[in-house]
Amino acid sequence: MADFAHLTVVRKPKSNWLKVSAILIAAILALPILVVLVNVLIGDGDVWHHLYQTVLAEYISNSLLLMLGVGIGVLVIGVPCAWLTSMCDFRGRAFLSWALLLPMAVPAYIIAYTYTGVLDFAGPVQTFIRDMTDWRYGEYWFFEVRSLGGAVVMLTLVLYPYVYLMSRAAFLEQSENTLEVSRTLGYSGRAAFFKLALPLARPAIVTGLSLALMETLADYGTVQYFSVNTFTTGILRTFYGFGDVAAASQLAGVLLMFVTALILLERYSRHRIRYHASGLKKASNRRMKLKGGRAFLASVFCWLPICVGFLIPVSVLAFWAMFKAEMPGTNFIQLAWNSFYLAAMASLIVVSLALVLSYAIRLNNGRSVKASVGIAGLGYALPGTIIAIGTIVPLAWLDHRIIDLVTYYSGEKIGLVFSGTLFALLFAYTVRFMAVSLGAVQNGLGKIKPSMDMAGRSLGMSPFKVLARIHIPLLKGSVLTAMLIVFVDVLKELPATLVLRPFNFNTLAVRAFELASDERLVDAAPASLMIVLVGLVPVILLSRSISSNTGRSR
Repeated sequence: MADFAHLTVVRKPKSNWLKVSAILIAAILALPILVVLVNVLIGDGDVWHHLYQTVLAEYISNSLLLMLGVGIGVLVIGVPCAWLTSMCDFRGRAFLSWALLLPMAVPAYIIAYTYTGVLDFAGPVQTFIRDMTDWRYGEYWFFEVRSLGGAVVMLTLVLYPYVYLMSRAAFLEQSENTLEVSRTLGYSGRAAFFKLALPLARPAIVTGLSLALMETLADYGTVQYFSVNTFTTGILRTFYGFGDVAAASQLAGVLLMFVTALILLERYSRHRIRYHASGLKKASNRRMKLKGGRAFLASVFCWLPICVGFLIPVSVLAFWAMFKAEMPGTNFIQLAWNSFYLAAMASLIVVSLALVLSYAIRLNNGRSVKASVGIAGLGYALPGTIIAIGTIVPLAWLDHRIIDLVTYYSGEKIGLVFSGTLFALLFAYTVRFMAVSLGAVQNGLGKIKPSMDMAGRSLGMSPFKVLARIHIPLLKGSVLTAMLIVFVDVLKELPATLVLRPFNFNTLAVRAFELASDERLVDAAPASLMIVLVGLVPVILLSRSISSNTGRSR
């Protein structure tokens, strides 16, 4: 009995250092948000008053219209495609079920550059129309790509997979009994969709819609290139043009209100997810067989977003890169190395901190640790512009204090230590993408039985040794997945990189943006294509994960 009591005491983890570490990490990662909020309160208001009288109404209206258009677009594409691939059976369904994720690999600003080069006045489509009809400019109507409507289309094409993923998961989880009840009530397939399946999947659909709208608010490359004035373009214009951090922070504060509303909407939708049925036979085991014209229309409807959102832009980029763009030289190799180095460093830092936070909540499931992990994951919901401004302000203040201190004691002048260096970029990336890594690591840890911890503790291992020798080897898949997703997200990140990069330091994303801004769309193709090809990797992993989780239900 005494030995057993002793064993029980040994098993109890002494993990106060993890609790303190989690709280400290969360406090540091929350710093950019706090800086923005403080600057909103202390601004003198002159520039803000000017913005209020001139462009603020345009920022609000354009942002709302952009959200409305993208919201409708992703719902119209994502929900029907999810229903068709999960509840119906037609030729090519298995391939289409994962191929519909492919547009996620294409950043919105790259698809915007590509379609501008194809559909603009000097592009091949309008040139062909003029050659065939002898029409001149102004004698025919053609869709204006560089417009608010164009931005809505471009963002919709790459963001609908968020709604598709969530909706499809919800439809697959619905029980066969639900559809059987609809048949006994005399519902057709359409009636069953609108009266039963859709209401049951509504929380998941709202979650996907919220994620798509957060990405819409965070977009900078597309709206800037199309000259659509939104909060993201206004924040950077105020920051660079007026040099007023407080006014830029005040704009960021208004944008933060939009983001907060979306977060609350998403949390509410997850709260209501309990309405889904579970533990019953899946509906996808008895799909509705589509034949003839219905099967053809279903196939066309699912193929259309894949072609327009992935196959066409990637084909155009490949053609430009191989046959029209300038041959990449040593400068391109340097850009690729810069991007790879930054992404690799950021993924290592983010995943390491995610391991600490996830393990802390596993051992200390108290309110303070839960709150800390929740705060640490807020950055993904915030646009890169907000995080960039919230990062540069405290780091610049710290640099000036260090410079003053060194100058006072030694008389020597030193350069910037934190701001204007890669440290600032890596810190912003950590804040922005911590939630992505936390989700993957926590999911992996949740699959490890608590008895493994107890076994390690009974052998006299400290919590750190249990993590290093037991959990991390078992978490290889989850850790590698998290690192890869963060790697690709950093590779695509544009606004934070534009604000925080050191002088004379470029990445593939920045170079593509600069060339496109100079109307050198063809020359931007190699960098753009490289980003897209690397972005395919997590999409393939995601599709494989869905396949393994749903098994035959796919």
